Amino acid sequence: MNAATYVYPWDVVGDASAAESIAGLGVDHAVVAAFYHATRVFTPRHPVHRVVVAERTASYLPVGDAWEQVLPAAQTWVESEDAFGATAAALAAAGVPTHAWVVVDHVDRFEAPHVVNAYGDTYPWALCPSHEAALEYAVGLAAVVAARSDIAGVEFEAAGWYGFDHLHEHDKVAGIPLSEDELYLMSLCFCDACREEYQASGIDVGRLRELVCTRLDARFAASSPLPGGLPDADLAAAVLATRTRVANRLRGAMVREVRTQRAHDFPILFHANPDPHRSTAFTGVDVATLPKDTGVVVNCWNGKTDNVAHTVGHDAPVAAGLLGIRGMGADSEGLAAQAIAMRAAGASGIRLYHGGLGSTADLDAMRGAVTAFHEGAS
Repeated sequence: MNAATYVYPWDVVGDASAAESIAGLGVDHAVVAAFYHATRVFTPRHPVHRVVVAERTASYLPVGDAWEQVLPAAQTWVESEDAFGATAAALAAAGVPTHAWVVVDHVDRFEAPHVVNAYGDTYPWALCPSHEAALEYAVGLAAVVAARSDIAGVEFEAAGWYGFDHLHEHDKVAGIPLSEDELYLMSLCFCDACREEYQASGIDVGRLRELVCTRLDARFAASSPLPGGLPDADLAAAVLATRTRVANRLRGAMVREVRTQRAHDFPILFHANPDPHRSTAFTGVDVATLPKDTGVVVNCWNGKTDNVAHTVGHDAPVAAGLLGIRGMGADSEGLAAQAIAMRAAGASGIRLYHGGLGSTADLDAMRGAVTAFHEGAS
């Protein structure tokens, strides 16, 4: 049983008290961003700043000559050439081991092959895992992380299909709310590499594209989301099987790279959703097909145990991701009870979002959740 919280390097670098504050939560380790997408965040306790703007996908640790042409450029908004290393060192001094938080196929301002929807629109925030270049990119992320002696484990986010559902600056797409089926269809990729993958699976790409556009156009003409996805069940199954194969190829390559440098007890977890159609940061995964000796973190931000219950039983450890930020919708008063419920449902760990973003009151609630989880595990 283990409990951890997420941390950004800018939460710790330049704040001499931050590591002790995180240690005070009682967590077994911290999961620190090593490769991360663009974001704008509060830093409510930092002595120097209150807002940090990460302008693009960036690396927070040196990647070395072998990977500098493949991986994102170094960040420039934290005053450290190795912001991840500085964070890990501060946490280690406070008695907290560091795991790496690595965002894979969710990118911003990064030149690489991206998802192209059925209408031909490119999603510059989503890498397409069908491409060899995206595979090389993912393996590079794994290689850099595995080589670090200050990393005791890794969590891969968006390691598979990432799609339309993306929190974007000045977003203007909420006017037409989409169902889960419609989000999936908006996330299907039709780039050249995906067209080849479909064809290799015996899928008529032209017919698939026509069916997707027809179904989505019906939604755009309607006043509310429509039930159902692709009308051809056999075609829908073939498409999902193709996407599962592609995503598993990516995850398998990353795990093999890590295992060339780290032993089998080095934790490797994937942020996952037990619904294989999902194309979000917690990407859809068939847990039964995950690489050996890996685990998952499932999103339980709503406080419900469903995702844990649907994921346990596949020889993969399951950690429940819990939301600890009131302003983002957390039930802080019920957080400890949620932690206990996740353990009862079969979770071997909890992940608290987020040790840097939270107010002092939020941190108090997270501390209580960690205590409740640990006490129930003893």
